[in-house]
Amino acid sequence: MADLFKTHTQGLDSPPSRLTEVTPDDSAELPFASRALNVATSGTVRVTTVDGDTGTVFVSSGIALPLRVRRVWATGTSATGIVALY
Repeated sequence: MADLFKTHTQGLDSPPSRLTEVTPDDSAELPFASRALNVATSGTVRVTTVDGDTGTVFVSSGIALPLRVRRVWATGTSATGIVALY
């Protein structure tokens, strides 16, 4: 498959090119800071942002919420099927 954009520099306004499924965890950080979160089932997601703020946000299913996070907490998270986009 040819990637016509391979030679272009990616920025924060570029579409994500990687993803990983997230298992919420109260003690472990994500392997990489996310650029956005997506969920299969709407609900709350408790996160710690890359700048260290911790709070709970509501995420609708099927919507990529642009949010740079380093941790997704199990406590306070009701959404399921969480995917971090990079």
